[in-house]
Amino acid sequence: MKTEPNLGDNVKLSRMLDTAKAGVLAIAATALAQPALADVKVGFSGVMSGPVGILGQEQYDGFMLGVELLQGKLGGQTATVLKEDDQVRPEVGAQITRKYLEKDKVDVLVGLGFTNVLMASLPLIAESGVPALATNAGPSAVAGASCKPNLFTLAWQSDGPAEGMGSYMTSKGVKKVVLLAPNYQAGRDMLNGFKRFFKGAVVDEIYTQINQPDYSAEIAQVQAANPDAVFFFYSGGMGVNFIKQMNQAGLGGGKLPLYSVFTVDATTLPALKDQAVGVYSSALWDAGLDNPASKQFVAAFEKKYRRTPSLYAATGFDAANLLDAAIKQAGGKANDKAALAAAIKSAAKTFPTVRGSFAFNNNNMPIQNFYVFQAAKSGDGVQMKQVATALSAHKDSYAKDCKLPS
Repeated sequence: MKTEPNLGDNVKLSRMLDTAKAGVLAIAATALAQPALADVKVGFSGVMSGPVGILGQEQYDGFMLGVELLQGKLGGQTATVLKEDDQVRPEVGAQITRKYLEKDKVDVLVGLGFTNVLMASLPLIAESGVPALATNAGPSAVAGASCKPNLFTLAWQSDGPAEGMGSYMTSKGVKKVVLLAPNYQAGRDMLNGFKRFFKGAVVDEIYTQINQPDYSAEIAQVQAANPDAVFFFYSGGMGVNFIKQMNQAGLGGGKLPLYSVFTVDATTLPALKDQAVGVYSSALWDAGLDNPASKQFVAAFEKKYRRTPSLYAATGFDAANLLDAAIKQAGGKANDKAALAAAIKSAAKTFPTVRGSFAFNNNNMPIQNFYVFQAAKSGDGVQMKQVATALSAHKDSYAKDCKLPS
């Protein structure tokens, strides 16, 4: 027998369909009101060419390794990383920063080159409010009264490594020393930091040009001063040339004790080899540092790049891991500049650093240890061996003049 449809059931069905349709529209409206989080765009800049080009390349390689180990993401968001070479030219660095901020609309700046290059970009960085992580510079000019809430130094305040060596040399009883450094902001900061902690006599203070290849005149000055030791800050090719020429002058091999910052490390040992033996270096990190995060980083870096990482690679790697932790803390909203800057400062206390411990001071400069390493024969090669912890949880001397909160 044929059954006629119940009109009441039809009305119920129509109402159910209307309710379902309304629910779908409500979900769609919510999705439109709360769009999916965008990718994270990072603008990396540093010196990638010339005698010190290896320093920028190390920072970039360390950063990209960090991103790779995070499956290509930062804070759970897909990361796009742009790269530019500043050539150690302040005007080029400023052009790159402007491009990143105005054309590429990056969420964060990383690298930012040598101190003189960073300083040229500082007005643009400060005005933009975009968080910036310097992985190779910590000028005194922005550690004190001119500190910025969105500029963070993940490397070192420029005086710090030299302060560590000044303290160590004092403890070793060194009485008379000659100082050498390139004539730019970081070089002057380094020597000022050294003099702040060294209690002996500085018998000569020599400044040279950036990327200067020949140091024969300066070495003659060192010999004339007849010091107990020499302290110098020369990175990359500058350091290779200086130490080789000291050896050629008969002052290497321990005849005149050599103490340095950023001169003898994984970037220069392949070129120096046995000529580096005996040279001391103060640094925040070296591949020989004994902690689990450091060992994992060294193993991953050597597997990917077939070379030992330097402290520059370590600062780049730390930058990736800090950004990952900070973006997560900011709820994945990398484009919220103020929230991300606040999260960077907070996450620095707990992110997995290769240094063992790290935090930002109120001026956004590092609170960290400085170690002393010495180049020594190891099997068929030369490696840096840790000989001391020069300064623990060290804070720079400029923070008191910065008005940012802790």
